[in-house]
Amino acid sequence: MPALTNVMDQPSNTVVMRKNIEESALPEKEYQEFKTQIFEAIWRDLDPLEEEIENNEHVPHEIVDPLLRNMGAFGLLIPKRYGGIGLSTRQYLPILSEFSKIQGGIRVLVHVHNSASHGLLEAASEEMLQEILPDVAQGRKSVAFGLTEPDHGTGMDIGTTAVRDGDDYVINGRKWLITNSDIASHFIIICKTDSSAGAAGISAILVDRGTPGFTITPLPETMGCKGGEHGQLDLVNVRVPANRIIGKEGQGLTQMEELLEISRVFIAATSLGTAERSFELSLAFAKRRVTFGKPIGSRQAIQRYLAEMGTDIYALRGMIDDAANKWDQGRRIPAEASMCKLFGLEAVGRVTDRALLIHGGIGYTRAHRIERLYRDARLNWLEEGPPTIQIAVAAGKFLSGYDWNA
Repeated sequence: MPALTNVMDQPSNTVVMRKNIEESALPEKEYQEFKTQIFEAIWRDLDPLEEEIENNEHVPHEIVDPLLRNMGAFGLLIPKRYGGIGLSTRQYLPILSEFSKIQGGIRVLVHVHNSASHGLLEAASEEMLQEILPDVAQGRKSVAFGLTEPDHGTGMDIGTTAVRDGDDYVINGRKWLITNSDIASHFIIICKTDSSAGAAGISAILVDRGTPGFTITPLPETMGCKGGEHGQLDLVNVRVPANRIIGKEGQGLTQMEELLEISRVFIAATSLGTAERSFELSLAFAKRRVTFGKPIGSRQAIQRYLAEMGTDIYALRGMIDDAANKWDQGRRIPAEASMCKLFGLEAVGRVTDRALLIHGGIGYTRAHRIERLYRDARLNWLEEGPPTIQIAVAAGKFLSGYDWNA
């Protein structure tokens, strides 16, 4: 769950156009056919697994991974030339939102896998992409972010170091809350390659699972999104070839700033999906539940809840679409991404609060799915940075002259 703290101390990046633009999108007819197929597969094949995963707090990968592979879910953002589906960002977001309506551990798995592969696509060399992405697209490999640390902030304050030794880097440090740590074959480790250079001394290095000195320990189970693994990485004298650096030395912080922009929009899309499902269930319940001889939906208080829920959902849809459209045009979206993430977590919080009020006491039990959606939504506060980080990023960009209306 990467964040990036110390944002006010980081160099302001007001670049309008990104350097690497992936011209990738399915033709509209092909996209609509694919979207219909994957939506059907999500509800037919994955949704019935909710009770098992919630009870066991474990995603059964021997069942789930083949299903995701068959529906193309591992390669949604990977171009066809690497064996992926080749969706644009705008095409991907409705699918991610749909995943966010079912069991949260599956959503976490799909989100992080696709976000990290998209991150490689934006920053890695062609040689590295050719080596890794075809297997990632098929779910045979998976990439995870290694950014957050237990003892340091998530910016220039990071404590993990990589010291050049001949043709290798020797990495020492500790990361935690690393999503998909149970299945990832590769980790993008953010580390200091030059402790004296500030932001210009931070780099991103790809570390293979199983490298000597690299250990992975599961962390305790989470409140919601059951089965989504978040582990701790310990790196003790981990030796990695120098050609595993992503981009160039010293570009790590800038790369993560850029990649977290679109990942924050992805989190907002998961907020949207959870909010939409909570609204759908609440609307149906308001029509069905009868007290004093009338459906509760006829009461003004319930109508207000529904109207407020719908307003949050409608506003969030528009924000996400605007940000995704700019990203697909090759633009940077630092303020827009943080605003999407901030409004998304607040919106899904309000929507699930009202959904629980509409359902009443029975909604607090597992008799209704709103209980699970309520818990799952709370992860959105923390993924890719809490509200304070989003406020600092957006305000910092405005104060430094960023024009988000351009």
